[in-house]
Amino acid sequence: MTHPIRGLVLAGCLLGFFAGTAQAAEQHVEPMENFAKTTVKQWISEPVLLAAIKAQNQRYANITQSQIDSLDIQWRTETVLSRKPLITEVSGNELSKRLKELKAGTKGVVTEVFVMDNRGLNVAISDVTSDYWQGDEDKWQKTFLAGPDVVFVDAVEHDASTDSFQSQLSMSIADPATGQVVGAITVGINVDRLNAVGL
Repeated sequence: MTHPIRGLVLAGCLLGFFAGTAQAAEQHVEPMENFAKTTVKQWISEPVLLAAIKAQNQRYANITQSQIDSLDIQWRTETVLSRKPLITEVSGNELSKRLKELKAGTKGVVTEVFVMDNRGLNVAISDVTSDYWQGDEDKWQKTFLAGPDVVFVDAVEHDASTDSFQSQLSMSIADPATGQVVGAITVGINVDRLNAVGL
């Protein structure tokens, strides 16, 4: 039988441990929000980005969910094939080339960047994503659906291949002329590098 006082001490220690762990887990949020409000804010103001999103929104104005699902299946299938027409089309467009340049200029802080339209479909990518449709995920639902200037920072995950801690920040993109949200952007962040470089 556990002594009552020892039990209270143990419970207090456990509460302190979990509180400390939770606090540590949230330490990445503020620097990533700052990165979003400075660096990413500049990125989404580039005319090429807004033009690409608006063009795709118009292109897919009448797309059905069934067609979205078919495109997503095609993309997922292409990730393991040598012939990749849909992936090649997206990864080779003007905005994708610009995203690659932006990623390269962050000293290893950014691991990936992709831009989504008003349905959650990829408009442009710096690296090949596992799927084409992000509309069923928090990165799109907690930004595009939430309004302009919204930043969502996801949990930190350990990347065993690079032995680093990674997270994603996502941000809604609005047309400055109308204030209407037209898309969203997701940026993968190497949290260790962000803290070290201090961008």
